[in-house]
Order: sequence, then C-alpha cells, then structure tokens
Amino acid sequence: MNIKLATTCFVIGALFAPVAVIAENMDTEQSQPMTYVQDSVITTKIKASLASEKMGSLLQIGVDTDSNGAVVLSGNTGTQEEADKAVSIARATAGVTSVTSNITINLDK
Repeated sequence: MNIKLATTCFVIGALFAPVAVIAENMDTEQSQPMTYVQDSVITTKIKASLASEKMGSLLQIGVDTDSNGAVVLSGNTGTQEEADKAVSIARATAGVTSVTSNITINLDK
C-alpha cells in the first residue's frame, strides 16, 4: 500500500512540475515586453519632438533607446546647432538616462 501511495504522489508531482515552470517563465516574459514598450515610448517622444522643430535635417536623425533609457542618436545634420538641438531634445525627454550622439555634420547641405 505504501508503494502505491508513493507512486501516486510521484506521478501527481511529475504532472504538476511543468505547470510550475511555465508559471515562473510567464512572469519573466511579461517584464520584457513592458521594457520594450517603455523604450518605444521614449524613442517615439524624441522622434515627435524632432519632427515638431520643422528642421528638415532633424528628420534624418535615428533614435535608438535601450532598456535602461540610454539613447543613441545617429544620422546627419547640416549644422552643429541642429546636432546640438537633437541632443538637447533627447536629454529633455522623460525617461532618458543618457544620450550618446553619433550625429555627423554634413557641410554640403
């Protein structure tokens, strides 16, 4: 009788083990999409602010935000003032922790 009870408990435990693992994985997967959404919101806010400046070259600026709120700006502008404006817009955006500028000045414009 004890062997039958032990076997039953083992089988039931083996059946519930995958459920516990799946439940644990669901919690970690939920945090990643939220981080992605947060990064996308920061990127979108910066892009919208750049577009509202109505300077054509600011529309050519690429914005990349990582999970810690660090922003990397890339692309070309016609003047140093435009590049500085893009950096200041990014720094003023809520949620941004740091800004790295890889913007090049294209003097041909």
